[in-house]
Amino acid sequence: MSSTLDEKATLTEPVNNTHGHDHEKVVDSSTTANDTCATTDEEATSPPPPAQAGPQQQKWNEPRVNIFRFCTTLYSFILMGMNDGAIGALIPYIEDYYHISYTVLSLVFLAPFIGYLLAALLNNKIHHKFGQLGVAILGPLGRLIGYFPMAFHPPYPALPIVMLFPGFGSGLEDSAWNAWIGNMQNANELLGVLHGAYGLGATIGPLIATAMVTRAGLPWYAFYYLMIALSGLEFTICVAAFNKATGAAYRQQQLDSHNIQNTGEAFKRTTTRTVLKNPITWLLALFLLGYVGAEVSLGGWIVTFMLEIRRAEPFMAGLTVTFFWLGLTVGRVTLGFVTGRIGEKLAITVYLLLSIGLQLLYWLVPNFAASAVFVTFLGFFLGPLFPAAIVAATKLLSSDYHVSAIGFAAAFGGGGAAIFPFAVGAIAQSKGVGVLQPVVLAILVFILFMWWLLPGGLRAGGLERARENKEKVGHEIRKGVRSIF
Repeated sequence: MSSTLDEKATLTEPVNNTHGHDHEKVVDSSTTANDTCATTDEEATSPPPPAQAGPQQQKWNEPRVNIFRFCTTLYSFILMGMNDGAIGALIPYIEDYYHISYTVLSLVFLAPFIGYLLAALLNNKIHHKFGQLGVAILGPLGRLIGYFPMAFHPPYPALPIVMLFPGFGSGLEDSAWNAWIGNMQNANELLGVLHGAYGLGATIGPLIATAMVTRAGLPWYAFYYLMIALSGLEFTICVAAFNKATGAAYRQQQLDSHNIQNTGEAFKRTTTRTVLKNPITWLLALFLLGYVGAEVSLGGWIVTFMLEIRRAEPFMAGLTVTFFWLGLTVGRVTLGFVTGRIGEKLAITVYLLLSIGLQLLYWLVPNFAASAVFVTFLGFFLGPLFPAAIVAATKLLSSDYHVSAIGFAAAFGGGGAAIFPFAVGAIAQSKGVGVLQPVVLAILVFILFMWWLLPGGLRAGGLERARENKEKVGHEIRKGVRSIF
């Protein structure tokens, strides 16, 4: 602020100095005065420097309430990871309990997709009406509505139906907390920690579930007694953390952000329909759909693959999926400090190429110990992909698009946790569970292509420049093709 005042004082000095000089000097200085007036007029009509920079980003520890809220989102993501990770570990025992085929069993993966899709479409409206408090209530509540019937092990046809509700709750939290933290300072690192919490949950979830069944001799559904207790605690702390983040507070925040960036323009709420017209939203949604599909397909079917193809002992097979999720967790936390420094486009390209190589080794080397090592490092390099996609969205899209676009992409992408594991199970019914490997490999190649379609090029700061230059999807690929031909 003081530098701005000094600058204005310097600009006005030539005008004041002209008043005591003779005519010739006044003529000379009139040019300066006119220039100064023009500059002053320009200052009056132009937005001040903070407006050009956009709304100020929050920090995870400022204001102070953000510390409590950030820790609450970490807890939510741990439960989300436990939910997704444990299903894969429980699959062999659910199959034995109900005496059903892979195809029918895979419906437990497919059903939550409907819940995720509903979350993707309703996220923006829930924010507008109820704010983050609405998400803090509906997210844990959705999980509780699903877990209570699961704990009573109903007939199998009811299982896919009740799994819709945890899918909806997880989809809402996934979209809302990604959008909120993705707009903070140091978003790569913070999202790495957030998704590291998911990885932690996905690491301990199958470990706990496997130990409960194989070591304690408990039925598979006993795991959901634990999840009910943890989700009840989540409901309590989420409401306490976000009790003031109401719909009115959210609408005011949107209005303030609009006024900073668009001085003089009437505020108009950005709807999900408007956001869906932007191809970047769909590109990121498809990227996350494929990424989450590969992640959960691996996590969901590793145990079965290790048991049937690698002939592992049941407890060791359960440990393998724990290694995968542990690698994912460590990768998200550590590589988050690397990704932003070398540029998201280049970093994720490198991570994906390494993941494709590790997936090939996991598929083609028929050894249990080697497979366990390959799948651990595969999780490590897959880890940063989701956080980097969220950061890319914040850099490529204007701030009024963030909640809707990131919310839709995250929730739609979460549907990959349903579609691809279901596809693996359906194909495995006739071809065997070995089909997991080519399916995951194809998904990794697909999302690498989706990533390359994003504008910005493989250079640090490329995403920011792409937005400034209004580059379109596929800009770098088209430029490369033109240079060749």
